[in-house]
Amino acid sequence: MLMARRLERLETAAKEAGPGNLALACDVTSTESCRSAMEAAADHLGGIDALVYTPAIGPLAALVDTDAETWRRVFDTNVIGAALVTTAAIPYLTISNGVAVYLSSVSASQTPPWPGLGAYAVSKAALDKLVEAWRAEHPSIGFTRLVVGDCAGGEGDATTEFANAWEVERVPEFYDQWSARKYLSDSLIEVDELVTVVDSLIRHGSSLSVPSVTVTPRTAAAPR
Repeated sequence: MLMARRLERLETAAKEAGPGNLALACDVTSTESCRSAMEAAADHLGGIDALVYTPAIGPLAALVDTDAETWRRVFDTNVIGAALVTTAAIPYLTISNGVAVYLSSVSASQTPPWPGLGAYAVSKAALDKLVEAWRAEHPSIGFTRLVVGDCAGGEGDATTEFANAWEVERVPEFYDQWSARKYLSDSLIEVDELVTVVDSLIRHGSSLSVPSVTVTPRTAAAPR
């Protein structure tokens, strides 16, 4: 079951993903939307065995240029949304002894915060602690933080829109800083590789009790 705000595009993405995939409208910033969507999913699927939380926004701006409204938008999606969706899923995951996986970022734990993406990094660090807090209160559920490095954007209606709202003229300014600090790798994780890891966590996460997994690309010089 795929969930997102824009149902028409989500239905197209579900078809692209293959037979048996369905779509439900869900606004992660709304408690009621999260609750009703999770109830509908559980009713249709006969329960919920796994939750994978992927939504995130990362406006490109220096911290000094980041206003209160932008901070709220970032936290509403990246942190509070994760809390609301998880709250709605907890009754079903408790019954199934299920798994909950949350996509985090190397910028929150593996590298210093990237200039221009400070709000994003702060929110992902908060998400990391949120996952730990859920694990402490619900130990029967397999909560896992999946830390992701540079990744290809995907195709079709499943393509990430993470950078779509960036001011194009500011990208070179920050990109040069990322490059100078060697934050950028010289290769990308393919989406299919990331999906393989997520699939493994869903299938075995509760029995393995894996609190955190990091997925980053090999460098071009590394042996395969």
